[in-house]
Amino acid sequence: MTKYRLSNLYQHYLAGTLTKQEQMEWKSLLANPDLKQTLEKIVEEGWYDFSDEEIISMDRTIADQIFDQVVALPQKRVKRTILWKPFAAVASIIIVAALGLYLYTNRSGGKKQQFVSSTSHIETGGNKAYLTLSNGKRITLTDSKNGTLAAQNGVQITKTADGQLVYTVVGNKNSSANDYNTIETPRGGQYQIRLPDGTNVWLNAASSLKYPSIFKGNERKVELKGEAYFEVSKNKKMPFRVITNTQTIEVLGTHFNVKGYLEEADTKTTLLEGSVKVVNTHSTNGLVIKPGQQAQVKNDGDDQINIVYADMEEVMAWKNNYFRFNSENIQSVMRKISRWYDVDVEYDGTISAEEFNGTISRTKNIAQVLRMLEETKGVHFKIEGRRIVVMK
Repeated sequence: MTKYRLSNLYQHYLAGTLTKQEQMEWKSLLANPDLKQTLEKIVEEGWYDFSDEEIISMDRTIADQIFDQVVALPQKRVKRTILWKPFAAVASIIIVAALGLYLYTNRSGGKKQQFVSSTSHIETGGNKAYLTLSNGKRITLTDSKNGTLAAQNGVQITKTADGQLVYTVVGNKNSSANDYNTIETPRGGQYQIRLPDGTNVWLNAASSLKYPSIFKGNERKVELKGEAYFEVSKNKKMPFRVITNTQTIEVLGTHFNVKGYLEEADTKTTLLEGSVKVVNTHSTNGLVIKPGQQAQVKNDGDDQINIVYADMEEVMAWKNNYFRFNSENIQSVMRKISRWYDVDVEYDGTISAEEFNGTISRTKNIAQVLRMLEETKGVHFKIEGRRIVVMK
C-alpha cells in the first residue's frame, strides 16, 4: 500500500464516494500504528485540542461546526517538516483538511477586524477542462456526458464518472507524428487524464498539456504549461519527456510534480519516487534529482539549476485539494487563490509584509479563506464581483 493510495482514499472520503470495500480499506489504514503515532504527536504539540480518536472519527459536518473554534485557539509555532516521511504528510492532511485553517504569523495580539462578509457568490474550483482534438474539435469536459467522446487512429477517448479523461488503444496504431491533442484547465478548474501508455496526469488550475493521441517512436513527449503531477508508466525503451518553457524533464517511470506557471519566479520540479533528469532549455547539461529534492529553474532565462530539499506537503497540497502556505508573502498566497477561484486580485495601498503559514481545504468558500487570512491582523480584503481587493 503506497502513500498515494492513502491520499486518494482520503480524497474519496471527503467527497463521500468511498465504496464499501474502500471504506473497509480506509478504516484499516487509519488503524495503522505509524499513522496513529503521527496523529498523537501532532495533538501533543498543541495544534488542536482534540484527541486522535476524535480526529479520526470526525466527519465534515462536525468539522464545519467547530471551524471557528479551531482558528480561535492560541497561536503557536510548529516545526516544519522538510523531507517526505511515510504517512506524515497524509496525517497532516487529515488533521488540517478536517478542521480548517490554522494560520500563524510573526504578529500577535490586537483586536481583529474583518471586512469579508460570510457569503460570496464566487464558487470554488472543480473538475473543469477543455479538450482540443487534432482535427480542431473542442470539447467542454465539464458539460459533456460520460462515456466515449471521440475515437481517432485506433484510440478511444472516454470520460469516466469520476471526472477522468482516459485514452485507450483499441485498434491499429496509425497515429501520425503531428496527431496531437491538448487538454486545458481554466482558472478554477482541474482535471485528471490517463494517457495511452498508462501514465496518469493531474492538471492544476490554469494549466495545459499537449500530447500525441498515441506514443510512437523512441520517446514519449508531452508539453506542459502551468502545473501538473505525473505518475509515469515505466517503459525503458521509450523515455518520458516533459517539455516546459524553461526545461526538459527526462524520466523512465516515476512520480513527480512540475510547477511551471510563468507568473512565478521559478519552474519547480519535485520528485516523489524514482529518478528524473532536469535539463535547462538553454543548455545540454542537466542534473539528476532524488526523491525529496526539487530542481528550480528561473523563468527569466537564467541557465542555472538549483537543487533544494522540498516541503512535500506544500508541493502536493493542490493535488490533495487543499492550500498550504509555507512562509509565503501575500502575493504568492493570492496567486494560488486567484487560480483556484478564478478571481482577479488588486492591491490597495502598501502591501503587507506578513509571511503566511498554514493549511486550509480548497473546498472552502473563498470568503472563509479570506477571513482566515484576516485573522493574521496584517491584511484585509474586499470582494467586488470577481475582484479581490487586498488592503493593509
